[in-house]
Amino acid sequence: MSLKTKETIQRLFAQLSRDLLADVPPEQRARYQTLFQQRADELVNAAADGSTPTAFTDLVGLGAQGAQPFDSLGFPALKTDFDESVIPTQLHAAADLYFIYQHERMKIFQVASVLLRLFHDGRMRIQRGPGARALYLIEKHFPLRYKLRDRMLAYRRAFNYGSHSPTAGALVFRGFHRQYVAFVAAIAQYFRDLLIGQVIRGSQNIEQRPFGSQATIERLGTDLRWQLDRATYGNIVSLTMETTNYLKTVLDALDTPDIKKAFDANTKWDVIEVVSARHLGGAGQISQRSKMAETGRQLLTYVADNPFKTTDFDLFQSEIQPLGKVAESWIAAYRMVPEGRDFRGVTPALRAMLGVQLAPRAA
Repeated sequence: MSLKTKETIQRLFAQLSRDLLADVPPEQRARYQTLFQQRADELVNAAADGSTPTAFTDLVGLGAQGAQPFDSLGFPALKTDFDESVIPTQLHAAADLYFIYQHERMKIFQVASVLLRLFHDGRMRIQRGPGARALYLIEKHFPLRYKLRDRMLAYRRAFNYGSHSPTAGALVFRGFHRQYVAFVAAIAQYFRDLLIGQVIRGSQNIEQRPFGSQATIERLGTDLRWQLDRATYGNIVSLTMETTNYLKTVLDALDTPDIKKAFDANTKWDVIEVVSARHLGGAGQISQRSKMAETGRQLLTYVADNPFKTTDFDLFQSEIQPLGKVAESWIAAYRMVPEGRDFRGVTPALRAMLGVQLAPRAA
């Protein structure tokens, strides 16, 4: 396809869309305008796919027809595939690794080690019940390929969390926390603006447009998934799978009746709290981090599964609708843990990430 043909297609479609959209109801214009643009792009790309491979030689005048005017030269179509150049498996592993990290901060694995030590030393009065059997089975995980150091290095690479220094040459997602908080804040801001819009307009219809920006969520989500994909290569997938199985075994063991009875506990979370208080210097924000683990994994799974290329506003809003409450729950829990106590709020966090400066107050 020549440059002149490409420009003609684009000009004619622009004129056609203006003429046709003039008679379309305002609430349907955005949808039809998107469809027109998609069709124009399809025609341009289809014509460019058949471009002669000698386009460059024609450009410099070395082709069979010699030097030709620019309007007659073949014009290639460059496809943007950056946003799709990720590996979903790694992104799902990152979501599970975040879940594991929060349980690490709850001292789950340390509690399991303490219980094993008490069990072997005869300082916990259990013997033939399901808890004793579960503690025995936990030891089958000790030949794990990935120990504490490996988990700490994985947290550092994927999230830049922890105090372990990354190994030389390893890629580290140093801006994860800042970008992730901004992404969660963008979702929360979107639904807060939607609520404000409904109050102002006095309408609960889904067709009413919120003030929140879909593009902000999509841009932050796209950057987040790309950076996570870069940092979660290597052993992250296998480490996550192995550690997830180990974590499930530990949580099942803590929920057995004889272990709960040994610590006068009603739930496994009571066991974790009592053991942490007695032997580990205090509990690790169990309530807050359990909520952060649950909601954080949901949000990162959404990042992993979503290409962030939805052009239909109503479809985007219906897809992200369940995440409004999830984002607010994560923020509420985050503000109660040490690293979140400096969180200034949704709007300031989002403004800081986007580089928007607040106007100075009048004297």
